[in-house]
Amino acid sequence: MWAWAAVVLIIAVMLAVDVFAHRDGHVIELREALVWSGVWIAAGVLFGLVVWWWRGGDPAIAYFSGYLLEKALSVDNVFVFALLFGYFRVPAGYQHKVLFWGVVGALVFRLVFVLAGAALLDRLAWAGAVLGGFLIWTGWRLAARGEPDVDPERNVVVRLFRRVAPTDPRYHDDRFTVRLAGRRHATLLLVALVAIEATDVVFAIDSVAAILAITTNTFLVWTANAFAVLGLRSLYFLLAGLLRHFGYLRYGLAVLLAFAGLKLILAETPVGKLPLWLTFAVVVLSLSVSVGWSVLAARRRRSRATGRTGHRRGR
Repeated sequence: MWAWAAVVLIIAVMLAVDVFAHRDGHVIELREALVWSGVWIAAGVLFGLVVWWWRGGDPAIAYFSGYLLEKALSVDNVFVFALLFGYFRVPAGYQHKVLFWGVVGALVFRLVFVLAGAALLDRLAWAGAVLGGFLIWTGWRLAARGEPDVDPERNVVVRLFRRVAPTDPRYHDDRFTVRLAGRRHATLLLVALVAIEATDVVFAIDSVAAILAITTNTFLVWTANAFAVLGLRSLYFLLAGLLRHFGYLRYGLAVLLAFAGLKLILAETPVGKLPLWLTFAVVVLSLSVSVGWSVLAARRRRSRATGRTGHRRGR
C-alpha cells in the first residue's frame, strides 16, 4: 500500500507541475513538446530502474515491456485525438487543457480496468483464452482497417451527453461550462473532452488487456500505463503533424496485440507462460521494424516526388 500511495503522490505532483507550467494556455510549439516528452520519458525510465533496484530484473522487464507497448499504442491515440480536435475545431491554445483532463480520466479508468481484468484472469480459467482471442481479433482489425471511425455524432456517449446536458455549440475561452439565461450549459470544449474520454476508454480496453498478457501484477500494469499515459499530451503535440511518416506503425502494433493474445492463450495450455525476455524482444523488434519501414517508405515517396518534379522541369 505504501508503494501505491507513493506512486499516486508522485503522479499528482507531476500533474501539478504540468498545470503550473501551462497555466497561461499558450500554444504548445514543437520544441516545448520535445522537451516535455523527454521529461515524461525520463520519468518512466527512472521508475523502471527503481523497480529493478527494488524488486529485481523480471518485474523490471515486465514493467518496461508494458511501458513500451502502451507508449506504442499511444501513437494510435494521437492520430484519433488529432481527428477529434479537427472535427470540433478546438483552438490550439485550448487543446492542452482538454488533454490534461483526458489524461486524469484515463488514469482512473485504466486503474478500474487493471483491477477488474486481473481479478477476472485470476478467478476464471477460461478468461485468458477469451481475452487472448479478443486481442488477436483486435490486432487483425487494426492491420486491416483504414482510418478509424471517430465520428462524434455516432458516438453513443457524446450523443447521450448532449441529450442529458444543455449544450452551447460555441467556445467560451477555455471554460467547460458557462451560465446562459440563468442556466448552466456545457460548452463545445466540454463536448470535445467527453469525446476524447469515450474514445480513450476503447483504447484502454485493448492496452490493459495486452499488458495483462505480460504480467498480472496490478501495480506493474497500472504504473506502466500511468507513466506512458502521462506523456500522451506532449506526444500529441510532438507527433500530430508527423503521423504521416509512421504509416506502417499500425502493422507493428497489430503484431504486438496478436502476440499478446497468443501469449494469454498459451498460458492456459501445457506450453505455459512465455519468458519475459521473449516478450520484450518481440515488443522492441516489432516497433523497430514498423517505424523503420515507415521512415524508409516516406523517404522513397519524397525521392519519387522530387524525381518527377525534376523531370518536369527538365522538359
